[in-house]
Amino acid sequence: MSWWQLSRLGLVQAAIGAVVVLLTTTINRVIVVELSLPATVPGLLVALHFGVQLILRPRLGHDSDRSGRRTPWILGGLAVCALGGVGVAASIPVMATNVALGIALASIASVILGAGVSAAGTPLLALMSERAHPTQRAGAAAITWILMIVGIIITAAISGALLDPFSYTRLIAIAGGIGGVGFLVAAIATYGVERGPRTAPTIPAPRDASSGSFGAGLRTVWDEPAARLFASFVFVAMFAYSAQDLILEPFAGIAFGMTPGESTKLSGLHHGGVLIGMIATAILATRRGQLRQWAAAGCLASAITYVGLAASPALGDVRLFTAIVMMLGLANGVFAIGAIGSMMALTGDKTDGRAGLRLGVFGAAQALAYATGTMSGAIGVDTAKAVLESPLRGYLAVFSVEAVLFAASAFLALRSASSERANDVFRERAEMLPAVLQ
Repeated sequence: MSWWQLSRLGLVQAAIGAVVVLLTTTINRVIVVELSLPATVPGLLVALHFGVQLILRPRLGHDSDRSGRRTPWILGGLAVCALGGVGVAASIPVMATNVALGIALASIASVILGAGVSAAGTPLLALMSERAHPTQRAGAAAITWILMIVGIIITAAISGALLDPFSYTRLIAIAGGIGGVGFLVAAIATYGVERGPRTAPTIPAPRDASSGSFGAGLRTVWDEPAARLFASFVFVAMFAYSAQDLILEPFAGIAFGMTPGESTKLSGLHHGGVLIGMIATAILATRRGQLRQWAAAGCLASAITYVGLAASPALGDVRLFTAIVMMLGLANGVFAIGAIGSMMALTGDKTDGRAGLRLGVFGAAQALAYATGTMSGAIGVDTAKAVLESPLRGYLAVFSVEAVLFAASAFLALRSASSERANDVFRERAEMLPAVLQ
């Protein structure tokens, strides 16, 4: 698969992210601020959208394996995503007049949204894993994440501008527009990409893979030590990663007295570090090291920076704290590319017709980690504050736990390599990655 085709598939991931981000940002704010409802409400909606993926990602990945084509699943998933996004937006005015009914409708729409993400996202990564050359996997992972983040940024900027002056009608119209544009982008991006050859010829699949036995296929994948270890790695690492989402900015305000504007800039600095880490890893991973080693290095560096965050209030230096947050972003970026690239290697190296099912298992582990990690970070802070009788100590306790989890993730990453080609160090044609990322 050419870099141009991989970039087009990255746009599909951007379209998925653009639809989902409306729930996690704009609708989240409207529920809490305009409707004055507890922050738990949007938190539960987000958790519900992730929770349904735990069930559907393996199932739909398996079904896309059976069908022999990924594109119809991707486009169908985007259509369902758009429907779910509009449904969540449409539930907001109902919530304003009837809270219980509105939350019920939003919950149903969140399930639909999660189903669409499962149907589109899992076959998309399976397609990239099957078609990308081993030397392209680190770059493909970087392209996917970078374009997703870019799509989220653009969507947030455009929707923010169009929402003023705010009205429920505008919110629903914007949700529909984002869904429609996202589907159109996906349709154009996926046109003709499955016509080319796979990375390696697919050998005849076992009978349970071709006959549609989901349970037998799932047991076969889970019986693979490498797949089981990697799923464990994905869960532990993503749990630690997502646990920081709701606590980093409040910690900056409590520990260093940062204003909301300053803490928002700090969050932007962290995401900037993530992008730099991803791009650097995508380039360097083609020259030396194994992707699992890069994933482990990113996890270990993340663990060290969390120790630094826990120690930063005692040091009392705002500039040092800012530098640590930047380093955390870099470490997270290294971990992300190493993890996704390893996932593609572990999936793309197999020729038994279960690429979608494997990615579904890994995606389910990630969804479960995000659903539980995001809530656990905030709950952990509140619990630690009550036990330790200090808000600051509550945050430090959670950062310490995250450091331990990332250290454990580094160990799991080194244990979970593809049995066939994870030792490929991606040095062939290394000059291609810098070109595509410039």
